[in-house]
Amino acid sequence: MQSNIYHHFHPDEREFVERAAEWIDNAARYHELKLTDFLDPRQAYILHILAARNLDVHIRLDGGSEHSERKRALIGPDYMDLDNEDMNLSVLSITPEGRKFADLEHGDYMGSILGLGMKRGKIGDIHALADGCHTVVSSEIASYLHLNLTQVHRLHVMTEILPITDLQVATPELQSMELTVASLRLDGIASDVYRMSRSKILVPIKAGRCRVNWKVEENPSYALQQGDMISIQGLGRFKVLEMDGITKKGRYRVKVGKFV
Repeated sequence: MQSNIYHHFHPDEREFVERAAEWIDNAARYHELKLTDFLDPRQAYILHILAARNLDVHIRLDGGSEHSERKRALIGPDYMDLDNEDMNLSVLSITPEGRKFADLEHGDYMGSILGLGMKRGKIGDIHALADGCHTVVSSEIASYLHLNLTQVHRLHVMTEILPITDLQVATPELQSMELTVASLRLDGIASDVYRMSRSKILVPIKAGRCRVNWKVEENPSYALQQGDMISIQGLGRFKVLEMDGITKKGRYRVKVGKFV
């Protein structure tokens, strides 16, 4: 792969770019079939960009549902029918005992699963439901989780392995916020969303803990656009839903949805 491809990506992404390029090269030159761990949307985008540079390769992405955020990728030579290949996706159904399961959130389930020594790449989308949780996992680690996950946030749980066709999907809940801001700068909008001072919100942004559309963004003055997804490690994430014009005083009306 030409070294100038790295100019298109953040330095933190270089390791993944190198691995993805190797997967594609092996599929093209040696006719290898590669099933990846779960990729976030940014990684999937990078893989698409690299695959588009090689006409001898194509890819398939699947995370268990139409609107999956995290997906496994299958990379193979262009003559191979990837639709008939097993993506090795399973559902880990988690049911807390007692009646306190309503207090459990996405982060509780993820923390307990990762606490068993699991890498994030082995876990797909986590759907916190009214009566428990459906988590998409790599089939190769499903049995381990089934045997070892006995507690989530101090609550005892029961688990069951289900086929991916039985997946129940949760609809993300958004807290709508209408803001009036002086500019569309990342730091300005984020400080309003998280109710923090501008000086405090600069710390995680400049430390590389902020992602815009899953890409690391360290520039506080980055101009947000409608549809952008913003996440800051430790603070949560929000989406820019609408840009609703400018007030008489020249301020921007912005509607955002904060994930709760």
